Amino acid sequence: MNQSKISVRYAKALFELAQDKNSLSAIKQDMQWVEEVCQQPDFNLLLESPVIKASQKTALMQKFFQGKVNEWTLRFLIMVVENRREQYLQNIARDFIQNYRDFTGIKAAKVTTAAPIDGQTKKLIDQLVKKIFNAQVELVSEENPKLKGGFILRVGDQQIDASINTKLKKIKRKFIDTTI
Repeated sequence: MNQSKISVRYAKALFELAQDKNSLSAIKQDMQWVEEVCQQPDFNLLLESPVIKASQKTALMQKFFQGKVNEWTLRFLIMVVENRREQYLQNIARDFIQNYRDFTGIKAAKVTTAAPIDGQTKKLIDQLVKKIFNAQVELVSEENPKLKGGFILRVGDQQIDASINTKLKKIKRKFIDTTI
């Protein structure tokens, strides 16, 4: 079975469990945290290690997540490890969060800027995106010093590129295409 099918199925099962237990919001927060934790190289190494036994991984997961996540999330994480699917945990978390967004009508938005943006600017962008797309938005900001200035806004599969880099490339193309 390919990797995406595994993560989609597990995420769907957890989503349905969360709905049944009326814990959708809490489990969504847990899965956001799990996704962040899975991005840590040391934790990822632990999950993917064939040397560490499943029972040891289960004990470590229980120790690490006990009291920090919902009871159902913890049971799910242990089940994933017992079924030897721990290497898919980050993808499962990502797919669960996407299922949650689809269910609640929230659009994921990402703004990339050259320098960090302050809270007020982020709030302004959030309100603008909500107004334009007429939907709830989950806005994430990212820095990319290579941009030089401006911003790139991605909402779903749409992109608004107002970066200085793009504008300079357009000007360069105009000069190249212009014949004298």
